[in-house]
Amino acid sequence: MSRLRTDQAPSRMGERVTLAGWMHNWRDMGKFGFLVLRDGAGTFQVVLDDESEMDKLRGLQFESVLEVEGEVKPEPRAPGGAELHDCRVTVISPVLEPLPFEVNKKEFKPGLAVFLDNAPLGLRHPEKRALFRISAELMAGYREYLSQNGFVEIQSPKIVGSATESGANVFEIDYFGRPAYLAQSPQFYKQIMVGVFERVFEVGPVFRAEKHHTARHTNEYVSLDVEMGFIKDHTDVMAVLTGVMRHIFGRIATARAEEVELLQIKVPAVGEPIPSLRFPDAQQLIFERYGEDCRGEPDLAPQHEVWLCEYAEKELGSEFLFITHYPTSKRPFYTMPDDEDPTLTQGFDLLFRGCEVVTGGQRIHRYDQLLENAHKWGINPDDIAGYLLAFKFGMPPHGGFAVGLERLLMQLAGLGNLREATLFPRDVERLAP
Repeated sequence: MSRLRTDQAPSRMGERVTLAGWMHNWRDMGKFGFLVLRDGAGTFQVVLDDESEMDKLRGLQFESVLEVEGEVKPEPRAPGGAELHDCRVTVISPVLEPLPFEVNKKEFKPGLAVFLDNAPLGLRHPEKRALFRISAELMAGYREYLSQNGFVEIQSPKIVGSATESGANVFEIDYFGRPAYLAQSPQFYKQIMVGVFERVFEVGPVFRAEKHHTARHTNEYVSLDVEMGFIKDHTDVMAVLTGVMRHIFGRIATARAEEVELLQIKVPAVGEPIPSLRFPDAQQLIFERYGEDCRGEPDLAPQHEVWLCEYAEKELGSEFLFITHYPTSKRPFYTMPDDEDPTLTQGFDLLFRGCEVVTGGQRIHRYDQLLENAHKWGINPDDIAGYLLAFKFGMPPHGGFAVGLERLLMQLAGLGNLREATLFPRDVERLAP
């Protein structure tokens, strides 16, 4: 008799089936007991009324791994409208040690450090499972939309010979006796691949050796990268990003409705187009509306992003807001300067519910201009020779963006710390589990 998943059992009414999973809950009523078995698909109720079978569970802790054979019978009061009767239990992996916290309670609020120290157990809680199912759906929707629109998925190296953003925040490693680095982004490689496929995307980890202790940063995260050729300017890139977001959130609302309801997530509507503000205009708005003079500063502070999103939601009816034309001094050397004001770039950020979740823009595609900018930024062209080679032999006008998966999930679910949206976070202090 082959094993079924718990979501398959209700369709086998009157049949004997085998289920296997974790002891999610067990209530011993004396002459009978109720076992809730959990597997990757959900939970299923098991009724035990045989003393010898019940004895197998007595003394076990929750999360013991069991196999149960029994007959599926209708029970309207049980989840799924069915339960298992006349059962035989096999204990596969007994748990005898008390758990550091209970993962079968609706309220699950261990301290963040306690949870992270015990993440292999804590991630089994239904709310955590729901959260990371939504994370998987984000990636699936991203891949689906781009594949349907002519993009090719690539995988770029995560060990590189030079920094892609700057040399100040890279993890250096010993690569057979010579220095190498963990990639800060796939930026150089996805631009190179525009010369091959024209439209590419990637899902992969990136690494930033920044000694920060904020709630919105970690040192390793998953980046959803896109690069596309033959664009008019950065607005073409913004239009594709808008389509990606609309598709992702539409898919989550339908495919993950149960998880959305469990976590009480408000899935955002994505307008067409998403409203935008130029960076200097955003600073002026902050000054006029909130009384803080940040004009002339090269970047937005977290509080500025909160205020701008508050303005966008109240005045523009959007939970998303593009900020465009960031200063040249705050964007990488490959970012295209604005034609009308070269102190600004054709780069953008996408803000969502008070936080930047996407960075992108148009790139410089002319070899001579890119080489000149590298010199201005103090970058040795020999260190990026492989990257420059693509431009020497012809690159179209192109641009792209990078979505921080965990940050997008954090903002969607209304979490207070990026580590809550990361399966196994890596920060300045944490290297395990």
